[in-house]
Amino acid sequence: MFENVRVFDGTSARLSPPRNVLVVGNKIQTIAEAPIAPPAGAALTRVAGNGRTLMPGLIDAHWHAMMVAIALKDGLAAHQGYVNIVAARAAEDTLMRGFTSVRDLAGPVWGLKRAIDEGIAVGPRIWPSGAMISQTSGHADYRSVNELPRSPSTALHSTEITGYGRIADGPDEVRRAVREQLMMGASQVKLAAGGGVASNFDPLDVAQYGESEFRAAVESAENWGTYITVHAYTPLAVQTALKAGVKVIDHGQLMDDATAKMIADKGAWLSLQPFIDDEDAPFFPEGSDNRAKFVSMTQGTNNAYALAKKYRLKLAFGTDTLFDAKLAKRQGAQLAKMVRWFTPAEALVMATGTNAELLALSGNRSPYKGKLGVVEAGALADLLLVNGDPIANIKLIEDPAKNFVVIMKDGKVYKNTLP
Repeated sequence: MFENVRVFDGTSARLSPPRNVLVVGNKIQTIAEAPIAPPAGAALTRVAGNGRTLMPGLIDAHWHAMMVAIALKDGLAAHQGYVNIVAARAAEDTLMRGFTSVRDLAGPVWGLKRAIDEGIAVGPRIWPSGAMISQTSGHADYRSVNELPRSPSTALHSTEITGYGRIADGPDEVRRAVREQLMMGASQVKLAAGGGVASNFDPLDVAQYGESEFRAAVESAENWGTYITVHAYTPLAVQTALKAGVKVIDHGQLMDDATAKMIADKGAWLSLQPFIDDEDAPFFPEGSDNRAKFVSMTQGTNNAYALAKKYRLKLAFGTDTLFDAKLAKRQGAQLAKMVRWFTPAEALVMATGTNAELLALSGNRSPYKGKLGVVEAGALADLLLVNGDPIANIKLIEDPAKNFVVIMKDGKVYKNTLP
């Protein structure tokens, strides 16, 4: 029982008057102004809210649980046992930052997800994509040039074997690669539609995959009741994917007006990250191609958010942190940064109720059944008790260790610093 709390429900722009909220099992059962009688015979834990804010757990729509906190030199080359242990520690840290759900968009997260779901490890709910599917020379082709050419008898690259990326060319290979991820348990599948910042052999402006290849992926995913999301920055990459029926664009920083309008007309989602060249910029050496690509990409961020607002796009929030444990700790700070473009309430709604709508696109492939991202009767009990009002002061989420006094996921309390 959360007593005397003000509720941010994940959809509204203001807090409720004082309320009592009863959680039974893993669901919110009752929200009321008056005292709530607990079920007869129940063992009841009372949490004195004293006017604090009760809100939904945060959702990161673009996460990489296997790569977020490990050094680049180890992330794709170290023994997978070590990688999993680092990822498990990082998953617990993620939950302790108040992020109770993540949409994982590349990496062999299957074992970590199972361990969390079975209570062996601690971490957020994970919507896994599995390996990012890429054309030869694309964003998930991790080979070096001395490993070329590839022939029918060439062994798979180590990153394909471990499940970080999957190289597939032509509709038939793409179809097989998508089906493999679905067989592994993917809730959605990710393709690389254009050049990337961190990858070494694909310039930022290039488009990857043709419409027929995207269509093969879309049909395969839709046959399983789910969707394709794509990594894409540029108008050509985004538009080619949309023409084939892709439902979600991840990134989009370099899109133009016509592309934003096309996203709106297709009813697709834009999963956009607050990438700017600031203290949260990933480290790339000055003068490197990666650094130049990052700066070029971030110069489009302001325009991308402006276009998203102009066309009222279905907009998701994510961070896409890679290979940087210090930056991972700033997950909440990156959400607070969204006030450059939105009100605090709009940013918080995006990271809760709106992101939950994106997760729901997985349909029956969703690994968790029930409503998330909101505080309402019948919803799953992923909840944060905040020491203050995050709508009035969104910077509270930058210091979760101090300001998130209770963290609950699936009705289980993982943190409670109150007496």
